[in-house]
Amino acid sequence: MSPKTIPEKPHSPPSALPVVSLEEEELELKRRNLAILEQDLAEKELELSTLKGELHLFERRYQLVVGVKYTELDGVKAQILELASGLYPRSDEFRAGAESAWERARGSAKAADDDDSDLPDKEVFKPSENLKKLFRQVAKKIHPDLASDEKEKNRRHELMAKLNLAYDRLDEEAIHALLLEWEAGHHPEKNETLGTQLVKIVRQVGQIKKRLSRIEEELVEIKNSGMHQLMNKMASAEKTGRDLLEEMAASVDEKINSIKSKVRDLAGEFD
Repeated sequence: MSPKTIPEKPHSPPSALPVVSLEEEELELKRRNLAILEQDLAEKELELSTLKGELHLFERRYQLVVGVKYTELDGVKAQILELASGLYPRSDEFRAGAESAWERARGSAKAADDDDSDLPDKEVFKPSENLKKLFRQVAKKIHPDLASDEKEKNRRHELMAKLNLAYDRLDEEAIHALLLEWEAGHHPEKNETLGTQLVKIVRQVGQIKKRLSRIEEELVEIKNSGMHQLMNKMASAEKTGRDLLEEMAASVDEKINSIKSKVRDLAGEFD
């Protein structure tokens, strides 16, 4: 008995694979590179905004503890120079010094009055991980360097400024509202040719790289500033139980009391 022959299955024709052009491959590659850069940009914008938030809150604390003392110091300096000008009316130096001291006192007093009362009532700037995540999410959507024209770029700049301000105030609700505002007014472009999309992505990549470079420069500038260095010294001193700002305020107080003593002496001489 001969073995049964199993009939072969008919070969099905191979399914046609989509043909991808070199231009499409290049576009996809650039999209992936852009996505990586967008993530890097959101991280760097977050780092910059966090550093500014830390410094802004510290500057407010400095103004409340030390700045007010310097305002008072300028005031008593102006008083003693005015008295000296009265004792020596022919001296333009005393008169000019008094005017300059009063101008500094008014300026520092105005700076204190203009201080942001909406800042969080805390001694350190500590945004939650959820707030940071939300910042990244919104920054990636609205960043000005992803704009396709000048009008859209201006709108994105305004939204980015609002985002940084809300983050500075640790206002998660305001950032959510900003995201809704963006989504309500955003209209994605349609039916763009491959060439148009390639040109746009190349421009966006170039803009993002420039912005990343500027952020690095700004980070270095802030970290080298006197106020940031003082903030770091303050943090180090606190670890040993010292309050550097209170010590600075006490030192200015000593100068104020010394000058006030001279003012009293001069006032007696003038009388």
